[in-house]
Amino acid sequence: MRKKQKEHAESGSIGAKIFRYAIMAIVLFISLYPILWVLISSFKEKPGGLGLPEKWVFDGYITIFTKLDIQTYFLNSIIITCVSTLLSVTIVAMAAYVVARMNFKGKGLITLMFSTTLFIPAISISFPIYRLLGELGLRDTRIGVIFIYSGLGIAVTYFILQSYFMSIPKEMEEAARVDGCGYFGTFFRIILPIAKPGLATAAIMAFLNNWNEYYFASLLLKSPEKMTIPALLGQFTSAYSRNLNGMFSAIIVAVVPTIIVFCLLSETFVRSLTAGAVKG
Repeated sequence: MRKKQKEHAESGSIGAKIFRYAIMAIVLFISLYPILWVLISSFKEKPGGLGLPEKWVFDGYITIFTKLDIQTYFLNSIIITCVSTLLSVTIVAMAAYVVARMNFKGKGLITLMFSTTLFIPAISISFPIYRLLGELGLRDTRIGVIFIYSGLGIAVTYFILQSYFMSIPKEMEEAARVDGCGYFGTFFRIILPIAKPGLATAAIMAFLNNWNEYYFASLLLKSPEKMTIPALLGQFTSAYSRNLNGMFSAIIVAVVPTIIVFCLLSETFVRSLTAGAVKG
């Protein structure tokens, strides 16, 4: 009897594993199919299909790096994304630490204000932003886009960092204050080094969002030498719609950095989310 129960349990576990692996395979296929299709098509004379090209063509990559000068757009995206991510994470980390550790009037209001930004679509604030940057003389400038990107997605960054700061034992801060550390010293010398995984998670999320942002980049940047990769891809759909090899090659160049960043930091990303989910 016990042997039959054991065999039944083993067969059930094997069936569950097969089901899980089947679901994972389906999700993986759905996720990778578009990227593989674009990658393979970028090397074909006539893009289309998943079959390997009969003749490997590199005209698209040669075109975007020589005639289109995509490295300029790539450099613009790197500068704008990295600077805005650094500003956003640094400033929001201070706010998240104060809310997570201190009690004061208006604490709930601050969290509510951050929460409401999650429900505001970008198009509804485009006109005020466009007008404000025009009055400040920052329209069609990288600095203007950096300021806008620094404010986009701050709610997600705030909640990630707040939850992670709450998971750090308060005894560490108390010991630092006993040793003579003030609030700034405790934050920069004790809390930030401990919260590196949480900061890395927030930075990854901000980096991916800013790198892929298209709407404000196309709205605020008009000079070709200042445009980002997403703004460039927007031009491809109109001015370069017939050059499919160039379009697919530009898409691959735009996607590769985000894949590399996430692959290198995926372990830190998952670990920090798990650690920030549990307090204590």
